[in-house]
Amino acid sequence: MATIPSVSSSSFITHQHSLCRELRRNPNFLHLKKPSKFNVRAAKLPAGVEKPRVEPKLIEPFLGFTNTAEIWNSRACMMGIIGIFVVELISHKGILQMIGVEVGKGLNLPL
Repeated sequence: MATIPSVSSSSFITHQHSLCRELRRNPNFLHLKKPSKFNVRAAKLPAGVEKPRVEPKLIEPFLGFTNTAEIWNSRACMMGIIGIFVVELISHKGILQMIGVEVGKGLNLPL
C-alpha cells in the first residue's frame, strides 16, 4: 500500500500569509512581467572568432510566422500542386475521383 506524503499545515499557512502580505504591499505582485533579456558572455573568444561590429536587430516572430517559414511553406505547396497535376495527367482521373467522390453529377438537391 502506497503512502501519500503529507505537507505540514503550519508551513503552508506561513507561506500563504507571506503571499497575502506581499500582495497587500504590492498589488501587481502576481502580474506576469516580460522576460528580461540576458546576455551570455564568454570569458575569452575562441581563436579565429571576431566579435561582430553591430548587434543584429531581430524581430520577434508572430506565432511562428517568419519569412523563412512562409517561403518554405509556399514552396512545398507549389510542389504539391504540381504533383497533383502529374498524377491527374498520368491516371486521366481527378484527385476527387481517385478517392471515391463522384464528380460531374451536380449536387442533386431537391428544389
